[in-house]
Amino acid sequence: MKIEIPDNKKLVYELRIPIRWGDMDAMGHVNNTSYFRYLETIRIDWMRSIGCQPDPQGEGPVIVNAFCNFYRQLEYPGDILVKMYVSDPARSTFETWGTMERADSPGVICAAGGATTIWVNFPAQKAAQLPEWMRAHLS
Repeated sequence: MKIEIPDNKKLVYELRIPIRWGDMDAMGHVNNTSYFRYLETIRIDWMRSIGCQPDPQGEGPVIVNAFCNFYRQLEYPGDILVKMYVSDPARSTFETWGTMERADSPGVICAAGGATTIWVNFPAQKAAQLPEWMRAHLS
């Protein structure tokens, strides 16, 4: 099964991440949980780069669904080029997408995944409308 990134996606960030020895499992390839960590890393770096700092007494993003499809094994040593896309801003949600390829094999996607993000009012523990400044980064 191949991930289909929608046509309306917007490339918002790229990040080079080194594969660490500890990312591998007993089979000698990157463990599936590490791919989720790579997706988390780029998502957090992008959010910080646009000034999105969640405030426990205010509002911020929360991941409500995450997935990853694996196409080719990643192995140590090497670097991964992760590309992050956003799409589908709604009243309180948006989608993030990420592709992962070895930096020494550009264009060969090894894995791809994404997450549904909801904007939350933390004290009320309820969904809140996406702020206009965030919506501007998503459109």
